[in-house]
Amino acid sequence: MAEAHSLYETMGLVRIVSTDPAGRASLEYEAKREQCHSGGVVQGGFISGWIDAAMAHAAMAKNGHGIVPMTLELKVSFFAPTRPGLVIAEAWVERHGKRTSFYEGHLKDANGTVLAKATSTILLADVSRVMEASKKATGG
Repeated sequence: MAEAHSLYETMGLVRIVSTDPAGRASLEYEAKREQCHSGGVVQGGFISGWIDAAMAHAAMAKNGHGIVPMTLELKVSFFAPTRPGLVIAEAWVERHGKRTSFYEGHLKDANGTVLAKATSTILLADVSRVMEASKKATGG
């Protein structure tokens, strides 16, 4: 796994396949039985989270470590059931702005079948401001 981080573990991150300064990213996840509801279908929140994370990594690749991508809006369309096993979340910048950007992404199974697509409006927040706000909110 890319790094020991409980969110990555919970989400089932296998590895960050690639990030590109042009604003692209690809991440592999292991969809687990524990993430499924009836009929062995992965719950939609995990699918949304996987694509959202890929879009965030694409935004970080394009904008550098000085920003924190914050999702303002996320729309997901589901095309086919996602089952346990390897899935690939890919994302790319659609339109880049100074403070707000638009990203798209999809989730594919190991055979390349697109299972879901998403679009996102992302606020490119200054990392120092985000960290300061976090300290104030948590008292740390």
